[in-house]
Amino acid sequence: MFRKILSLFEPFILMLLGTVLLASVLPARGGFAPIAAAAADVGIVLLFFLHGAKLSRDAIWEGARNWRLHLAVLATTFLLFPLLGLALGHLPGLTGPVTAGLLFLTLLPSTVQSSIAFTAIARGNVAAAVCSASFSNLLGIVLTPALVALLMGGVGGQGSGISLSAVESIVGQLLVPFVAGHLLRPWIGGFVARQKALLTIVDRGSILLVVYTAFGAAVVEGLWSRISGGDLALIGTICVLLLAVVLAATWLAGRALGFTREDAIVLLFCGSKKSLASGVPMAGVLFPAAQVGAILLPVMLFHQIQLIACAVIARRYADATTIADADRSTRP
Repeated sequence: MFRKILSLFEPFILMLLGTVLLASVLPARGGFAPIAAAAADVGIVLLFFLHGAKLSRDAIWEGARNWRLHLAVLATTFLLFPLLGLALGHLPGLTGPVTAGLLFLTLLPSTVQSSIAFTAIARGNVAAAVCSASFSNLLGIVLTPALVALLMGGVGGQGSGISLSAVESIVGQLLVPFVAGHLLRPWIGGFVARQKALLTIVDRGSILLVVYTAFGAAVVEGLWSRISGGDLALIGTICVLLLAVVLAATWLAGRALGFTREDAIVLLFCGSKKSLASGVPMAGVLFPAAQVGAILLPVMLFHQIQLIACAVIARRYADATTIADADRSTRP
């Protein structure tokens, strides 16, 4: 039984949980705190630089062709989700940090790797999934901070919007490295493509660093005295309901818009995802260190829930396709 439960969690999720535990027990304090924060900043810069180098310009141009599908994915990611996030803020019993975290979750771009992987498993349009997920992440570098400034001005004590220093951090740590990596792609793109292990280490290492510093700072400021076990259970329940609503909406939208089965699968998986890989570094740049830990809790819970749910859905799509293919092959 215990092994079955563990099998639901990918190794990286267990690493995240271990990092949160480490930050809760041994947070960065004193002279070590700025060193850990600086290491996290370097990791963020390197992460976005490598992702810029990895993104193919062909994928950008190719993505513009299937515009109805990509607009549907973007509308789900940056319109439907934020509207649901604003609605969640009116639920009773939510504290400021929890409300802020749930709203921030809904403002994030879609995932790349898992959206493509689940689309492939479900026998969907993989090429379109690559384009949609890449577009979402590319636009998210600009749209997510803009939506945070627009919608989170008074949420969770965020003040009246993003300060000039936060804008400079967004440009310096996210946008400039991404653009620089993409401009250098003709010279380093091949190397980056061959170094998948390196990219994975930077991806996950930078996220773990940001999580450690964010939760450490939040623990020092009394995070676990403000977030109870009941709050965690409530966040998890809301994340499940949020994902269920968006999955239903994307499934219905795929039918209403007349998409092929393959394109409807892309909308289902790319439209329902929220990126932990983008959310963690963005939160570290956009919010005060003491608030980042609480804001990231919904992002981390939603990430694991979406992986489990979408893995089940993708496998059912694949099984249905296999049965349909078998039926066709046996017909005279």
